[in-house]
Amino acid sequence: MRFLKYVIGMAMALLIGSVAPAQAADTTVTFTIVGGALTITAPASIPLGNTASGATLQGTIGPVTVTDLRGSLLGSWTARVTSTDFTTGGGTANETIAKANVAYASGPATSSSGVGTFVPGQLTVLLAQPLTTQITAFTATALVGNNTVTWNPTLRVTIPNAAVAGTYTGTVTHSVA
Repeated sequence: MRFLKYVIGMAMALLIGSVAPAQAADTTVTFTIVGGALTITAPASIPLGNTASGATLQGTIGPVTVTDLRGSLLGSWTARVTSTDFTTGGGTANETIAKANVAYASGPATSSSGVGTFVPGQLTVLLAQPLTTQITAFTATALVGNNTVTWNPTLRVTIPNAAVAGTYTGTVTHSVA
């Protein structure tokens, strides 16, 4: 009987060992992550306030946000800002406040997301730069994936003594590349 059990066990082992292995099939799967846009937004208009000739007017212009959906690896961008002259009435010399009298300070980031290093162009109002030419508002380096940064810049306008009363209008333009 033992011999019979041994023979049956050996037969079963041989039978199990000779069964063909299971079949396997591999599938290579691919997908693409597409890069999006690099954009900047700022308020369409803001009232900066009221003051007298010969005074200085200062205020924030609201949130400026750069959104980078390019999905970069070690990417970067630079946000810049410029201004037009501010005029009232017919825009004569006494109805114009030159952009040289308009200073800009980005201040620190009020919020940011993503991986990267975000650096303001002018950390405080004490470091405000005149908008006679295009200046750097913010930079981002070592970017990985998508990211955003928002800041609330301050404008400081020095009003000449010879400026006449009126509502002055100018354009501050932010750009990013």
